[in-house]
Amino acid sequence: MRNLTYDDVGITAKGGPVPPGFHKLQLRTPLGLDTYDRAAEALFTWKMHRATPFIRVPGHTPRAAPGVQVSLRAGPLTAPCEVVWTVNETHRTGFAYGTLTGHPECGEEAFVLERRPDDTTDFVIIAISRSSAWYATALGPAGRLLQRAVALQYAKSLKNLARSR
Repeated sequence: MRNLTYDDVGITAKGGPVPPGFHKLQLRTPLGLDTYDRAAEALFTWKMHRATPFIRVPGHTPRAAPGVQVSLRAGPLTAPCEVVWTVNETHRTGFAYGTLTGHPECGEEAFVLERRPDDTTDFVIIAISRSSAWYATALGPAGRLLQRAVALQYAKSLKNLARSR
């Protein structure tokens, strides 16, 4: 793990208190019945990110795994990240990436699927972050609203991908 811009790597997996100056975003979205496997494939292969409006992921990006670096783009902005942890259990799978030097934010974002006993799936996003670039700081609270809007779009994209056959 090189050039991560924050200290508490794995914070989205460990839970616990949010560091001073950071904010927590948590979003849970039901994906429906019999969607777990399709959602997991779309998540780990970056299809969810690619299906989200305004987000671009290079085509050569490897499957999400610890140490994999990805450079997300949104218009003229580049957001370099590195996958810092994965989980692959029978009823829970996902990963988190941390911000690298050059990312407008500083922190970690996790994307986790949880399969319930009735075979429905929930998609959980947890982000613990703070502004890093001057332009992100200048947005103030609007930056957090933008982050939430992107998270909602991720959830919508994954829901559509998971439900398609």
